[in-house]
Amino acid sequence: MSPTTVHVDQQPAATALRSKDLLGIADLTPDEINLILDTADVMKEVGSRPIKKVPALRGKTVVNLFFEPSTRTRTSFEIAEKRLSADTLNIAIATSSVVKGETLADTALNLEAMQPDMIVLRHSSSGACHLLSRICRSAIINAGDGMHEHPTQALLDAFTIRERKKQLKGLKVAIIGDLLHSRVLRSNILLLTKMGADVWVCGPPTMMPTDVRRFGVSATSNVEQAVRDADVIMMLRIQLERMEGAYFPSLREYFNVFGMTEARMTLAKPDVMIMHPGPMNRGVEIASEVADGPYSVILDQVANGVAVRMAVLYLLAGGAEHEEAA
Repeated sequence: MSPTTVHVDQQPAATALRSKDLLGIADLTPDEINLILDTADVMKEVGSRPIKKVPALRGKTVVNLFFEPSTRTRTSFEIAEKRLSADTLNIAIATSSVVKGETLADTALNLEAMQPDMIVLRHSSSGACHLLSRICRSAIINAGDGMHEHPTQALLDAFTIRERKKQLKGLKVAIIGDLLHSRVLRSNILLLTKMGADVWVCGPPTMMPTDVRRFGVSATSNVEQAVRDADVIMMLRIQLERMEGAYFPSLREYFNVFGMTEARMTLAKPDVMIMHPGPMNRGVEIASEVADGPYSVILDQVANGVAVRMAVLYLLAGGAEHEEAA
């Protein structure tokens, strides 16, 4: 492979997404999901090169607009953009006009006037990305909106599972934790059920969405039932910052009843994968010996996030068509 190009002919016949934006998994077809994952396979190789850069997005400008704290997602997007040779701009909300009362729409329209090609948005309000997609010419990428969706997290999770298990269809995936406040849960349910996985969700009854079963999943508050014979166990963080009121007696009690321990892990398949989107609360949703153990793929998820976000950026920029024009 050339040190300066990505061979897009390794991708399947369909080489474009239908929309100019990535707002959620709900909008993607199984073929589009496979296209992103297959493209990420190609992009991952770039990270192993001595010079980790290709000119695929040369001349494109990407604005990273994060209204919520982020380590993995923001850094992952920025590295992905730089590896594709895009010009990137990170907006620090604390030093922007937002603190003076400017609305999200006005912020976006002012950025739009400077003609960026893409805006990566994280916002505390569900639907914020959809608002921008209606008023902006730029491609909008959802990096997490409220308790709605986090599509690139679900895509990197699926990529990590497929990398190890070679498929998604037919796998039992147990998702355990704060189900009520998790946008990661929603995106993963939508993706995994579309791709034929058997999804189980588990958490305290007070944190169980009342309509979760309508998404085609099995729901339980018994951890042992959820993890029994599971191929994949995905733990979710307790999102204390989104909680008003008491959802469980104490963090210690939560860990005793719902925390992932080595003993509970033995109920799953012998080759079970342990996942966590981060940040982790060690000793609350997961024991350190599990998080750092041989079945953990948590750091693989972080590494794969760069490749998946490279794939999303590349495809939304027009993929091979953009490279040919450049």
